[in-house]
Amino acid sequence: MKTERQKMEAGEWYTCLDDELEALRVTARAAVHEHNHLAPEKRKTLGPKLAQLLQAESAIIEAPFHCAYGINIRLGRDVFLNAGCTILDCATVTIEDQCQLGPGVQIYCAEHHKDPIKRSVEGLEIARPVHLGRRTWIGGGAIILAGVTIGEGAVIGAGSVVTKDVAAGQVVVGNPARPLDDKQ
Repeated sequence: MKTERQKMEAGEWYTCLDDELEALRVTARAAVHEHNHLAPEKRKTLGPKLAQLLQAESAIIEAPFHCAYGINIRLGRDVFLNAGCTILDCATVTIEDQCQLGPGVQIYCAEHHKDPIKRSVEGLEIARPVHLGRRTWIGGGAIILAGVTIGEGAVIGAGSVVTKDVAAGQVVVGNPARPLDDKQ
């Protein structure tokens, strides 16, 4: 029988109300807390616990930052996350080299069950990965939903809600995010 973590990692329905998953979230909260309370002059590097959790070499993550687990985040080289970014990494979140995320960007991998009892009492959810290709720019306050892939060099306008894949080099804006009309 699979554990809830194994179900989560396999992209199956799982309950987030699980002791093993809670222990992983506690570890992530401690790492995030340490990072968010670094002295300003030390903010060009990650806090030691967060650096170990994310295994990131050259990322800059401005405080405050929040992640659910951290272990599912894959950061490429020279990635920049501005203040207030949240990554709920119940599935793999890949952010390739030289991506930049504006302030308050949110990435959500979990989709909660539509049945209110299964959602609120049983804690059932399913996780879908998110992938940001090289050199993408995600404008401030944008929200990237579960299962979305954003192609290399794409631009997501500030405040956009991305519900579908975005092609390489494409510029999308709005809620839901749609390609920007070149005539504007």
